[in-house]
Amino acid sequence: MNTTTRPLALGLLPLALIAVLAACSRSPAPDAAQAQSGKTAANADAALIVNQWALPTPDGAAQPDLSVGPDGRLLLSWVRKQGDRNALQYAAYLGDETWETAPKTIVVGRTLTANWANTPHIVMTEDRALWAHWLQTPADAKSPHASDIMLTRSPDNGVHWAPPVAVNDDATGTEHGFVSMWPAGQDAIGMAWLDGRKTAGATHTHDANAKDHKHDEGAAGEMTVRGARFDGALQRSGDAEIDASTCDCCGTDAALTDTGPLLVYRDRTKEEIRDISATHLRAGKWDAPAPVHADGWKMTGCPLNGPSVGAWGPAVAVAWYTAPNDKPALRLALSKDSGNTFDPPIDVDQGAALQGRVDVAKDGDATWLVWLREDGKGQTVQLARYPNSGGQPEKIELAALAGRGRGTGFPKIAVRNGVAFVVWTDIVDGRPHLAGAKVAPRG
Repeated sequence: MNTTTRPLALGLLPLALIAVLAACSRSPAPDAAQAQSGKTAANADAALIVNQWALPTPDGAAQPDLSVGPDGRLLLSWVRKQGDRNALQYAAYLGDETWETAPKTIVVGRTLTANWANTPHIVMTEDRALWAHWLQTPADAKSPHASDIMLTRSPDNGVHWAPPVAVNDDATGTEHGFVSMWPAGQDAIGMAWLDGRKTAGATHTHDANAKDHKHDEGAAGEMTVRGARFDGALQRSGDAEIDASTCDCCGTDAALTDTGPLLVYRDRTKEEIRDISATHLRAGKWDAPAPVHADGWKMTGCPLNGPSVGAWGPAVAVAWYTAPNDKPALRLALSKDSGNTFDPPIDVDQGAALQGRVDVAKDGDATWLVWLREDGKGQTVQLARYPNSGGQPEKIELAALAGRGRGTGFPKIAVRNGVAFVVWTDIVDGRPHLAGAKVAPRG
């Protein structure tokens, strides 16, 4: 274990990570731009009550991740530019407007990758250890999208971080990322990711709107999904190829059901059908992937718009963006048997303004979703709550953003004690910052 109290630092070589002087910044006063932009909805007659969630994040923070620890703490991580380097930082929320400490820095370096869609994650396991991953550019990169996945662990609430290990150990200089993480026991985690080790030599773009999207099938193999388990010493086991051909750059997601982890991702057939698939990890082995729903979306490019999954015991919710026949839709499919089967999906939202970029959370009372729309008036954060008891969903426009396009990334949502916590990225005067809201059902 790393015995210093300092954050990890990335040098010019991607695996040369050493300790550097601590950079745990103090919580700043709320930024003026944060107070003025991303205004939350306020409607006394609405079925949902919305309040601002004041964040300790500094100006320039983006690419958030949000998770709930076994002790109820909310873990918020983000990436921030510091000169010519990127820093991965986090803070823990205890409730009642109380943040545990000032933001802490996990790792900082020039090779740490900041990407609007391919973001780091932070997770806490039952032993209260913190786990974090990030992407960094390999020295032998074969493409501008090449990245390796790095993983570290802190046993003492972020005071010390272990020397990181490479999650993908192929050293091919190709693209890896779009990671899912989940607790896999008292002191271990499971991980799944898109793995490009078979794509070396392929030419392809990562833009669903590109007119010249190419993927040279004869030159190299396909993007795959792989998974592995890491114990408290960062030793790996259970390394497996989960799917041999998947969408190149759509995020994966995983949730713990009462029968174990359920992984969802955007699949890819030879006919370029890019629907959502799901698979379970049972007794250390992954099931054959199965479609959540046969949308039949034929797409020659990657839409950079992966699915999200939430679970509460055997109840599972999967949400995703799709556009069969050029008709964009945000869909929600529910399962009562841990994701073995799904009911026909509900179209939560539709239309050309729909951006997708959805995140979903679930508790014993409801399924919560947050997503983005953008039209001529600008970009907005949308939220919906589907009660488990049935009936009409509660939907609101949560915030109007100053930012447009991809710079706003993916909003995140987590539910604790019946309250949804939401965080999103906005762009004001060319600078990113994070804003948040707390949403609860009225009554």
